[in-house]
Amino acid sequence: MARVQFRLIVSILALLPAIARAQTPPPTAPLPSVVLPPELDRVLRDYERAWQAGDPAAVAALFTVDGFALSNGKPAVRGRDAIRAVYQGAGGPLRLRALAYAVQDTVGYVIGAYRYGSDSTALDTGKFILALRRAGGGQWLIAGDMDNSNRR
Repeated sequence: MARVQFRLIVSILALLPAIARAQTPPPTAPLPSVVLPPELDRVLRDYERAWQAGDPAAVAALFTVDGFALSNGKPAVRGRDAIRAVYQGAGGPLRLRALAYAVQDTVGYVIGAYRYGSDSTALDTGKFILALRRAGGGQWLIAGDMDNSNRR
């Protein structure tokens, strides 16, 4: 009897990896990009340029005075000085693309994805949400930037 139970347990344990693979969802295709209106696209392109230049002051200047940066794995920071400090030493070949957006009067958002490098076929590294604010018909500024990696 003990021998039969042992064989049953060993058989079940041998099947566990196959069961786990069967339950793992297949990778999904990337969501399609959307075309932003020029005034919103400017925010993404200015962000890319400032990041690629390794210029934390230029990145911070894209935010409202009281803007938030909510980066993956880091505490939230508020205000341009704090944003400049948290992005000190950051930079690289950042590429941003929009997945969705909306604007209403002086507020809006962009939901998007990012990756690093110039390969346009590379998979997204992560995703972001930019909460935007516009004062008196001026340029759109980032009130909040939340990003997180696609890596587990």
